[in-house]
Amino acid sequence: MSVGGRTRAGGWKRALVYAGLTAAAVVVLFPFFWMVVTAFKEPGQAFTAEIFPKNPTLENFTRVLTEFGFGRYFVNSVIVATTAALFATLFAALAGYVFAKKDFIGRDKLFGFLLASLMIPGMMYVVPQFAIINKLGWMNSYRAMIVPHLANVFGLFLMRQYMTTIPNELLEAARIDGAGEWQVFRTIMVPLSIPILATLFLLTFQFHWNNFLWQLIVVNIERLYTVPVGLALFRSQHEASYTLIMAGSCISVLPIAAIFFFAQRYFIEGMTMGALKG
Repeated sequence: MSVGGRTRAGGWKRALVYAGLTAAAVVVLFPFFWMVVTAFKEPGQAFTAEIFPKNPTLENFTRVLTEFGFGRYFVNSVIVATTAALFATLFAALAGYVFAKKDFIGRDKLFGFLLASLMIPGMMYVVPQFAIINKLGWMNSYRAMIVPHLANVFGLFLMRQYMTTIPNELLEAARIDGAGEWQVFRTIMVPLSIPILATLFLLTFQFHWNNFLWQLIVVNIERLYTVPVGLALFRSQHEASYTLIMAGSCISVLPIAAIFFFAQRYFIEGMTMGALKG
């Protein structure tokens, strides 16, 4: 085959790949598109023939935030997800630093034991965690929604694997200059680990923002409902109000989309840098 023929064949292959990727993107994004468009339609117009609403309105968002309490649900979710993500990331970073850069008896066996706990289904922890929370008297509180999930073994694994790629010579140089362990961690390990820290924060924030079952179990007063719980109960009470449901769904995905949009560079870098260094 001539050079021109190979070039044309390669061009057709790329065109087919791009066409396939475009079609896949349309299929994946269409539900989100329909959700947003429906949220701006007037009540009762969710299944009309037109794709875009003739008279876009913010009435659905206004009613959801004020009349149905989603403003309070949103604040609760922000408090729970942000606090839990911050502390879970901090604890995972501290533990990852110890397992990556410290040598102590049983380190590898303990790390293997912690990794083995990931094979236990999360539902197995629900009953003992509920019993502990109830015994402590933490039911219907932010502590009940936040504290049980601060120990993140998967986060420990991410931090440990990433921190092992940081040269030990940097730490030794800092110690020679008189830096203590906390100073070494704060001034060297943390700045060099920002991509994986941002990645872990994003993943943890997403988990707590979307956590439905646990929040439903430990909270039974409406003023402490988070967005997933409030949205689920709202759907069961207003099954025919699709425009309102779509407005509430838009609110529920907004923080995750915003955080990923601004932190996607760190997210991609954090997920790939460890492999590249290895």
